[in-house]
Amino acid sequence: MDTKILLENGTNELEILEFKLGDNSYGINVAKITEIIPYSPITPVPNSHPSIEGIFMPRDTMITAISLKNALQLGESTTDGLFIITNFNKLDVAFHVDRVIGISRYSWKDIIKPDSTINSDDNGISTGIIKLKDRLIIILDFEKIVTDISPDTGLKLNEVSGFSERERSDASILIAEDSHLLNKLISDALSTAGYVKQKRTEDGLEAWNYINKCLAEGTVDRNIDCVITDIEMPQMDGHRLTKLIKSDDRLKHIPVVIFSSLVNEEMRVKGEQLGADAQLSKPEIGRLVEEIDKLLSYSG
Repeated sequence: MDTKILLENGTNELEILEFKLGDNSYGINVAKITEIIPYSPITPVPNSHPSIEGIFMPRDTMITAISLKNALQLGESTTDGLFIITNFNKLDVAFHVDRVIGISRYSWKDIIKPDSTINSDDNGISTGIIKLKDRLIIILDFEKIVTDISPDTGLKLNEVSGFSERERSDASILIAEDSHLLNKLISDALSTAGYVKQKRTEDGLEAWNYINKCLAEGTVDRNIDCVITDIEMPQMDGHRLTKLIKSDDRLKHIPVVIFSSLVNEEMRVKGEQLGADAQLSKPEIGRLVEEIDKLLSYSG
C-alpha cells in the first residue's frame, strides 16, 4: 500500500490509515508510516515487556514488533495480519494489526478531541476521534503506547537538570501542545531553564486565537517572544499555525519552533518551506532549550 500521499503544506489536512483490531476501527497518521507488510516470523526477546512480540530484520534494519491488541488490553495477537512499520521519535517500530481498511484524507477540524472521560493526563492513548456514518475511528497515541512500554523513549527530562541554576528570562513563550502531560512537561522544563513567562494552549487553533487577541490589543511583542508547537493537533495542526504566523507581516518576526515526534527528513523540509526557525524531535528536550536560547539570544 502506498503511504506516500503528498499534502500541500499548511492546509490543516492529514491522511489517516484506518486499520482493524477485531471489529474495532483505529487510525494512525500516515506521516508516521514507512511501509505496511504482511506478518512475518519474529524472534522473541527474553524478559521483554508483554506487549513486545519480538524483533525482526526486514532490509537489514532491526525493528521491534509490538502487539497492539496486547498494548490496548484487547487480547493477544495471532500469527497473521499485518505489520504497520513506523518511524517517529527517531525509532523504527512495527505495530501488529489484524487488517488494514485504507487511507482517507481529513481536516484537523474534523478530528474530535477526546474529553477527560476518555483521556486522563496519564492514561489516555487517543489523540482524536473521527465520526463516520457507521463507525468511529479512534486515532491512537502511538508515542504514548511506546513510552509506556519503554519509558526511556520519552522526553529526556534529565537533560534540563543542568539549567536549574539559570536566572529567569523575561521572554514570553507560547506553547501549543494537545497532550496534557507533554504540555506540562514542556512547561516544567522551560521553567527549570528560566523561561517562566508562558502561555499554554492545547491546539493550534487555541494558540492562533490567542495570537489574534494579542494583535487586537496591540500586545503581541509584549506577550509572544517565541512559539513552540507540536505538529499533530486537533482543530489546527502545527504546520498550519506556522504558515499563518510566517505569512503575516505583523507576526513573521516571531521565532517558531516545531517540537514533534514527526520531525524526519520529509517533515523537516515541509517545516522549512513554511518558515519554521527550528525543528526538533520530542525526546530532545535539552536541545529545545538550547534552540530557544539561540533564537532569543539568552545566555542565562
